Amino acid sequence: MPILTTGKQCRIGIFLPRWLGDFVMATPALRAIRAHYGRQAWIAGVMYPYQRDVLAGTDWLDEQWYFDPRGKSALGDHLRIWRKLLAARFDMVLLMPNSPRSAILSWLGRAKRRIGYARYGRGPLLTDPIRLSHSRRRTADRPMVDYYLHLAEVAGCPSSSPRLELATTPRDERSADRVFQQLGLPGDGRLITFNSSGAYGAAKLWPAGHFAALARRIVDELDHHVLVMCGPGEQATAGQITALAGRPQVVSMRGQPLDIGTAKACIRRSRLMISTDSGPRHLAAALGKAVITLYGPMLPVWGQNPTVDAIDLYLKDLECIGCHQRVCPYKHHKCMQDLSVEMVYREVRGWLARTGVHRVA
Repeated sequence: MPILTTGKQCRIGIFLPRWLGDFVMATPALRAIRAHYGRQAWIAGVMYPYQRDVLAGTDWLDEQWYFDPRGKSALGDHLRIWRKLLAARFDMVLLMPNSPRSAILSWLGRAKRRIGYARYGRGPLLTDPIRLSHSRRRTADRPMVDYYLHLAEVAGCPSSSPRLELATTPRDERSADRVFQQLGLPGDGRLITFNSSGAYGAAKLWPAGHFAALARRIVDELDHHVLVMCGPGEQATAGQITALAGRPQVVSMRGQPLDIGTAKACIRRSRLMISTDSGPRHLAAALGKAVITLYGPMLPVWGQNPTVDAIDLYLKDLECIGCHQRVCPYKHHKCMQDLSVEMVYREVRGWLARTGVHRVA
């Protein structure tokens, strides 16, 4: 199929990934598409409603269409998006998710070009199917940021930086001001954030007791405060960590606004995030923060990015490491249980010393 011409008005639709981490890793591709096709292009993104706050402060999309195929009004949502696709008369639609649903909708919506990976039998619905040579069992044995950038390249964009990018809004910053005031957090940057979430499954969780012990050492030995991030349904764990830590300098977002905009603004004011392998760590990376990630059932390759100040920790010699299971099939959960507090603390201490932020004796 011919590549769309830049410098003229064209209509581009983009189905965006479902999961928060994948969504953030798609931002370099969004930036590349907007940069290549310019302001003359009209670009609409199809996304989950919660993702509104993620992109707030950016200008890559002209319209955001919210679509929850698993929500209470799923049938109505499908019909609504199909009608919008038909009315938009897209010159091109890019499918970042590998779902058959996105391919069927773009085909029914009569987009002239439909670009996506030829997986799960959807190749015949695409005008530009991208075929992978490796096993279909996994999405890719390469970073997801490259996976999405390749879609942009097939759409005619030149090779582009994999740098993740997000922004905050004045409203986000005002909300963070209130959080910092209420929790007594320092404004001089002596703040480390914790992300203990694991929406993927229990196999990704680092024990609350480990987080608490690490927080105590950060406060007592490194003179930093700790803010435990949390989302809806994660407040109990955040509260458990702060209670076990037993330090007034260790606080959580429990009882504070849990929207993503506020989280972004709080993370932006920190120095470093220590995180399980879950979506919020990508928020930190996209806001230019260093991230220490604790891996268990997944290996680092999917989230790797040369532009991120990242430290990846996992037990390389554990036989079952990288099992991709949501719950430990052996019931011992050694990949996370045996990832010691001392191992993580050494990396925190070393990072602060290397960056000159904190003089370590």
